[in-house]
Amino acid sequence: MRHSRVINHLGRTSSHRKSMLANMASSLILHKRITTTTARAKALRTYVEPLITKSKEDSTHSRREVFSFLKDKQAVAELFREISPRITDRPGGYTRILKTGNRIGDNAEMCIMELVDYNENMLGTAETTKTKGRRRRPSSKKKAEAEDSQKKSAPVAKKTAEEPVAEAQSETAGATGEDTAAGETEETQEDSK
Repeated sequence: MRHSRVINHLGRTSSHRKSMLANMASSLILHKRITTTTARAKALRTYVEPLITKSKEDSTHSRREVFSFLKDKQAVAELFREISPRITDRPGGYTRILKTGNRIGDNAEMCIMELVDYNENMLGTAETTKTKGRRRRPSSKKKAEAEDSQKKSAPVAKKTAEEPVAEAQSETAGATGEDTAAGETEETQEDSK
């Protein structure tokens, strides 16, 4: 009989189950979130939470103990450098399981397993970065004021810009033998504008 045998064997041998949980735990530590079946996530929770608790004390002994379970140097380094400072005040419950529905192929119940302190959406204390808003065109009042100020300053700019053009036209007219009086009338008309 299996009274009080609470471990889920997950349909695997002991060695296969241990290596699978070690791989899943290192993936959870490195990526902070994994998608798996609910049965595996519940088994992983009992595997990884004691390791996270051991990471609170950063000593050679605790690092070696965690490495004997994870068998991944990068995951151990990430656990002790990044995760343990964030979970020092938390007395337990480092992971969260969010059910996402059933898998299409075999109808297995799927979930997302994540580290609690790394989900900024649920924390609510995430720093919201201020995004640059779109620049809008000025409103009609501001636009009208801007056009009025441009009109006031525009005639001065037009005169200075048109004088060299008018002189160039009169020079070309004289060179081609056209009537110079026509060039003078054009200059006077432009000045009157």
